[in-house]
Amino acid sequence: MVKMKKILSISFLILAFTLISLNSYSRGGFNAEKIGDRIDVTLNNRFFTSYHFPENEKYPFFFPLNGPLTGNSVTSLRNGEYPHHSSLFFGCDRLNGGNYWQEGLERGRIVSAGAVIAEQDSQHVVITDECTWMRPGAPTPVKDYRRITLTAPSPALVIIDFEIKLVALTDITIEKTNHSLFSVRMDGDLSVKNGGTMVNAEGLAGEKATLGLASPWIDFYGRRGSVTEGLAMLQHPSNPGYPSPWFTRDYGFISPTPLFWPPDGNSTFFPQGERITLRYRVLVHGGNTTEADIAGEWEKYRVLR
Repeated sequence: MVKMKKILSISFLILAFTLISLNSYSRGGFNAEKIGDRIDVTLNNRFFTSYHFPENEKYPFFFPLNGPLTGNSVTSLRNGEYPHHSSLFFGCDRLNGGNYWQEGLERGRIVSAGAVIAEQDSQHVVITDECTWMRPGAPTPVKDYRRITLTAPSPALVIIDFEIKLVALTDITIEKTNHSLFSVRMDGDLSVKNGGTMVNAEGLAGEKATLGLASPWIDFYGRRGSVTEGLAMLQHPSNPGYPSPWFTRDYGFISPTPLFWPPDGNSTFFPQGERITLRYRVLVHGGNTTEADIAGEWEKYRVLR
C-alpha cells in the first residue's frame, strides 16, 4: 500500500508538471518581427528562425532552424564543402541557360520584392513573398509567389508549410539537374556521416537506398548529447508528378526533385504562361522518426486541401 501511494504521488507530480509546462507553452506562442531584409521568428520567447531576403543573396532562405530541444540549428549555412547550400531554400540550376542555385549573382538570382508578415498571433505566423528570377542580359523567366505558415502543435514540433506558385513568363527549358527546387542542408552533426539517420516513408535508410526513389517524405535526425532532433520534409500529393524522386546525400542533403529524372532523360519544358503550385511541409522535431510520429504527421498533411 505504501509503495502504491508513492507511485501515485510520483505520477501526480509528473502529471502536474506536464500540465504546468503545457500551460506555459500555450501562454507563450509565436512572435515575428521584420528587421531590414529579414524576418525573425520567436516561439515562447525563444529565437527559432529568420527568413532572409537581401538583394545581394542568391535567393531567399531560412536560417537557422533551431531544434525544439537544444535550441541549436538542425540546418547548416554555407559549409566549406558546398557553400551554395543555404539551409532551407528554393531555386534551380540550368534554367534557360541560367543558374538560380549556385554562387555567382551574375549567373542568376531570385530577388524578393520584400517579404511581409501577412498574419501573426500566438498560434501562427504567415510570411508572404513575391520573387523575380533574373540575370543580366536575359529575359526574366519566372516569378514566384510564396506563402509560408509556421505553427507549433507541441513543444517538440514546429511545422513550416510552404506554398510556392510559379509563373512562367517565357518558355522555359530546364536541363537535367540535381540542383533544383525545394531543398535542405542539414547540420553536420546530424549527417549520416556523423552517425545520423536519413530514412524515407518506406523505411529505407541512407543515400544508396533513397537516391532516386519516389517517396512522400524523408526524415533526417541524429543524437545531440542526451537528446535526438531532426527535420522531416513532406511533399503534398497535389504537387505535379507526386511523389517526386529524391536527391539525397549522406553528408546531409535532401531534395524532392523530378528535374534530375525528366521523362525524356534530358530536360523538362514549361510553356509561357504555365502556372505551377508546389506545396511542402517541414517538420522540425524532437525525437527520432517513430517518436516524432512522422508517418502520423504525414497522414494529417496528405488530406489537407
